[in-house]
Amino acid sequence: MVVMLAAVTDCSTSPPRDVNNICAIFNEKDDWYDAAADSRDEWGSAIPVMMAIIYQESKFQDDAQPPRKKIFGVIPWFRPSSAYGYSQAKTDTWDDYERDAGRFGADRDDFSDAIDFVGWYNQKSLQRNGISLTNTYALYLAYHEGHGGYRRGTYLKKQWLMNVATKVSAKANTYQTQLLGCEEELQRGGWFGWF
Repeated sequence: MVVMLAAVTDCSTSPPRDVNNICAIFNEKDDWYDAAADSRDEWGSAIPVMMAIIYQESKFQDDAQPPRKKIFGVIPWFRPSSAYGYSQAKTDTWDDYERDAGRFGADRDDFSDAIDFVGWYNQKSLQRNGISLTNTYALYLAYHEGHGGYRRGTYLKKQWLMNVATKVSAKANTYQTQLLGCEEELQRGGWFGWF
């Protein structure tokens, strides 16, 4: 029984201990910085922007899902969407990503795949809606509403969502300031890179 429990817990990756500090995140999860840098290099989206979106969507929980709706307030029912994983990507959008980016077999609960998805999606927001890759606020609105929804301005009737987008933008700014203080070391591979 103990062996089975250990096997089950090993399948899931725990979120970073300090999700509010990008340097702490990358120091704890030592392969995440390279994955984020690869996505930035491929798609042109800044690391703090992508990390702020993932923070908002899942707080870096690999198996995050929307809560199930309940019948009569107690009986678990269907989930409101197929959103899953770090990026909370819906199944259809993830399938589009796999086809368009050639990432067949990518997993929503794998951080490197999830941050690559966010970079890809932000690049599509630039291509389809002309959103600057430095405009975290608008990128998040397009991420949440979809490219068509953003174009139609569906977010304009959702003050709560515009408030969330403001928070995502502020988180990206905080992450950017923090990253300035540790990125050089991260690029060297931390103190292991000195040997």
